[in-house]
Amino acid sequence: MSSALKASPQGSSSFRLPKVPFWAQILLGLVLGVVLGWIARSGDVGWLVTTLDKIGTIFVQLLKLAVAPLVFFAILISITNLRNVNNAARLATRTLLWFMATSLIAVAIGLAIGLVTNPGAGTDLTPKDGAKPDHAGSWLDFLTGIVPTDVITPFTELNVLQIVFIAAVAGVAALQLGEKAQPILTLSQSVLELLQKALWWVIRLAPLGTLGLIGTAIADYGWNLIGKYATFTADIYIGCALVMFGVYPLLLATVAKVNPLNFFKGAWPAIQLAFVSRSSVGTMPLTQKVTERLGVPKEYASFAVPFGSTTKMDGCASIYPAIAAIFIAQIFDVHLGVGDYLLIAFVSVIGSAATAGLTGATVMLTLTLSTLGLPLEGVGLLMAIDPVLDMMRTATNVAGQSLIPVIVSAREKILDHEAYAHASASPLEDRDEPEPQLAAA
Repeated sequence: MSSALKASPQGSSSFRLPKVPFWAQILLGLVLGVVLGWIARSGDVGWLVTTLDKIGTIFVQLLKLAVAPLVFFAILISITNLRNVNNAARLATRTLLWFMATSLIAVAIGLAIGLVTNPGAGTDLTPKDGAKPDHAGSWLDFLTGIVPTDVITPFTELNVLQIVFIAAVAGVAALQLGEKAQPILTLSQSVLELLQKALWWVIRLAPLGTLGLIGTAIADYGWNLIGKYATFTADIYIGCALVMFGVYPLLLATVAKVNPLNFFKGAWPAIQLAFVSRSSVGTMPLTQKVTERLGVPKEYASFAVPFGSTTKMDGCASIYPAIAAIFIAQIFDVHLGVGDYLLIAFVSVIGSAATAGLTGATVMLTLTLSTLGLPLEGVGLLMAIDPVLDMMRTATNVAGQSLIPVIVSAREKILDHEAYAHASASPLEDRDEPEPQLAAA
């Protein structure tokens, strides 16, 4: 059987099954999801709604399954890898500063769009339509919640911020121990590679996940919901698009002095997966892969990308809470002044780690609202539309998480410009097993 697949009889032609690019598979899943979701909703096909929901739910669960150990070992290894990088402290500091700078730009764009468009005006929503969330973020919870009470609960409850804290402490301790910690680091590196390999298999299921998630959103909410939130939805997408396709290319061209088109060519697979999965952490292995292919040294990328996946959230923590705060203030008829807008910017820059790279930005929104003194019931107004918004927000997050290492590497003259200029459009394809040749009849 295997020999027949590898070789064809003399005189007959052989052919390969056509390989569909990963981006085309994602697009196909998106189109089929919209079609099936519309059929399920318009025809009230219960079993189709259930099937789409199960497909999407299982895909997200598979991504989340690896989140806790992946974050721990990725942060641990990334910190210890800094010892192999020249000027590690300088690189880490510049990375953090660029994270904060781009977050500030993003929140300014969000505020400007919200003030110009008045997203809460003209809707038929009232304060009675809102409902308080089960869990609300606060500065006290944020600050005290960084340090866990034990080492088990953060992993069982998937508290990513506490997992990052534990991993950072372990990484610094390993650096201090030196050679004594090498056996642990070797084991940690092996576990990390195992987790990344398993997550690559999940990533390959992204087209199916796309079909299920998009189909479920259409089947559950239809287009009427988006119509009710038309201005707000457009604001989020336009704000994210301005940051991703306006600010980022401008920084690449002027600060990093590289061709922005090459960046998007190389980073696009991670951006599109983020759009589908709505998880920065779930996309992290792919984000790191594309960042390395863009010419960022592996030792630095292995620090910057995991760090960014848990703290760098231009979509979820900057654009979204800025516009959402204005939207909710208008619904509840609360006047916001200059001081309030400055507070929104402060929360976005300092508190972005509260989003923790997971699906959704409810914690960050409640943190913003509680800081401004706005009613937390406003969160309930946005819960239904959140899945539609989260796709674009997460795509913007991941684009920024790959962008900053490129900028810092270029500024520090450690960027491989040859690799950047020839970045692959789809890093998944070279991981495929060779497809067998089939003999033609």
